[in-house]
Parts: sequence; C-alpha cells; structure tokens
Amino acid sequence: MSLPPARKPYAVYAITLHGLGIAQRLLSGLPGAELYVSEKLMAKAPAGALPMPLPMGPTLSRTFTAYDCHIFIISVGAVVRMIAPLLEDKKVDPAVVCVDDAARFSICVLSGHVGRGNAFTDRVASVLGSTPVVTTASDVRGTLTVDILGRELGWRLDDLERNVTRGCAAVVNETPVLFVQEAGEPSWWPEDKPLPPGVRYTRTLEGVDPAAWEMLLIATDRDIRETHRAQWEKAVIYRPRSLVLGIGCDRGTPEELVERGVTQMLAQALLSPASVKAVATVDLKADEPALLALCQKHGWALQTYPAAELDAVPVPTPSEMVKKHVGTRGVAEPSALLASGASELLVRKQIYTEPGAGRSMTFAVARIPHSPRKELTHG
Repeated sequence: MSLPPARKPYAVYAITLHGLGIAQRLLSGLPGAELYVSEKLMAKAPAGALPMPLPMGPTLSRTFTAYDCHIFIISVGAVVRMIAPLLEDKKVDPAVVCVDDAARFSICVLSGHVGRGNAFTDRVASVLGSTPVVTTASDVRGTLTVDILGRELGWRLDDLERNVTRGCAAVVNETPVLFVQEAGEPSWWPEDKPLPPGVRYTRTLEGVDPAAWEMLLIATDRDIRETHRAQWEKAVIYRPRSLVLGIGCDRGTPEELVERGVTQMLAQALLSPASVKAVATVDLKADEPALLALCQKHGWALQTYPAAELDAVPVPTPSEMVKKHVGTRGVAEPSALLASGASELLVRKQIYTEPGAGRSMTFAVARIPHSPRKELTHG
C-alpha cells in the first residue's frame, strides 16, 4: 500500500470586505493557511493572497482535493450548493467549515469525524473567538467516536464500512457495548474518565458471548475472521500499531522477496499488516535497500541496533553461524524484542526464501506491551 500524497492544511475563502478581515485573523492563527480572495477585493488583500474569479466553481474544482480543510466566510447554504458536485465519499472528502460574516459562529458542514471537521471547527472558533457549531451525535453527547477511535494514536479501522454505522448507533444509544482490547494503547478514552454509559471493557476475546452485546469494539492485531467468527461478525475491528517486525537478510536481497516474505509470514501467523509499527534490524543493515524500500512504502519506522546490543538479548533460537558473520547470535528475534520492549516473541524466527533466489531473510514478531485500563469487567 503506497501512502497517499499529502494535502495542504487550510484554504480560506473570502468574498466580502468583512470576510477579508476575518480571513486575515485566520491566517495569523492557522499556520500554512492559504487565502483565496474575490478579484474585486484583491487591492485590499494581504500579500500572498490568491485571486479568485466569481463564481467560485472553477476554483473549487481545482482546490477541493488539495487541502485538508476549507474555511468559507460565506453562508452555509451557498457553500452547500457549491461543494455538492465535488463530494465523493466521507473517507476522502476534506473538511468544510463555514464562518458567518460577523465571525459569531464557526460551523462544521462536512467530514466532522474522518475528515477532522469537528476538530478544525474548534480550532477556527478558538482563533476567532466564535462559537463552534458541531452536530455529530457522539461529539454532542461526549461519547466514543466509533469511526475515528484511536486515530490520534495511529490506529486504523480494519474495514471503513463494516459495522461502523451500527457501532456508532449502539454507542450513542447507550446500548450494551463491549470494548475488547487485545493490543494497543489504553488511552483511546481518557484514563481518568469513566467509560461512557453502556460501554464495558475487557482484555481478551476468550469467553466473550457476542449475543450478550449489541456491538463489540475490538482492538487487535490478530486476524480473527476465522478463529472467532461469531465475535468478528458483530464487531468493529481496530488495528493499533502494536507490532514490530525483526528482520535480517542477506546483503542485496531483492525488495520484492522481502515484501512477499513479510506478507506470507504475517498471514501464516494470523497477524494484520495494518498493525505493524516498525521494522527492527542490526545497524549493519541500516542502508539495506530492501528494508528502506519496505519501510518507505508502508510508512513503517526502521530501528537499528549494534550487534553487541543484540547479542546481549536472550533469544529462543540463537545461531553461532550468524554471530560469525554479523557479530550477534541473532538479528530478527533480539531486534524485535528491543524495539518493542516486549519480554517474549509473538513469532519466533522464521526463514523465508524462494527457489533460485540465492538470498534469504529471517523474520520474527513482537507486540508492544501496554498496561490495561483500570476498568476490567467481564460484562
């Protein structure tokens, strides 16, 4: 999976004299914001402002996918009519915020959760001293935001569509919901704040009866589709960045072989690639092209360690032959343990190669440990 191109942060649009004054306040408080001004006001616009012919349609067709957040100092109705032809899907549409011509209200119009519109609205309101207007039910009620839960921690939804709407409704309606946390940080909800009404918490899927709950929210790095089918059917699955891959390889191992090896071995271990946070290896491999390419492609960190530090870590499958060549009795296993902070491995050293390749790689996996939340319950 290649990473999508980065968007610019803010586009601000002003078509009135009062709006131009408000826009200048926003430019001061929102780093990276770019200002579009109707051509008739350009003489009074600040340096760097971009001229915008009216009507705005052609400009919006060009800018709509180029920014994370569009801030219109224009009425909500007019903005809705202008952006309607540009909308695609809540997974990709940017945030849209409207500000009235007196800056009394900052109103989230589009992409409140996935597009971070609600957060952008609060930020705009903070800059202007206006009242933020947010209408998303979970935000209004101060409960879990199921579709973006854990996002600030780097978590991802395993499936952006499956059960998400049902999960949102279950939480907002305060029906019985069980959060099962097998992996990931406990701070997906403030740890000093009671869980929302209806939500309970546990650390394991074992013994969980899905019939007892309206919905399961499961944070896991495991593929549970077949092993826990009944629970999977009734769950929203979150993928915390909880796995560290320890990898060793021959110098010059092809990038494609390493990619296939990682994919195959994660699948065999029933672990999700979406939960990988980092690759760890010996510092002799810090410039290994295949590892650099793998990390760049997936957005994974690359952590390296001196051979002597790796050799000091007790591992299940040490090798004197590896020490003879690299200076440590292991690479994949000790580097995964060091980078994760774990005391034991999820997957011991595996060796992967392909017929005729003449190169091979080793692979091990460890899970980053986290303390449980204080509210342990069995429903």
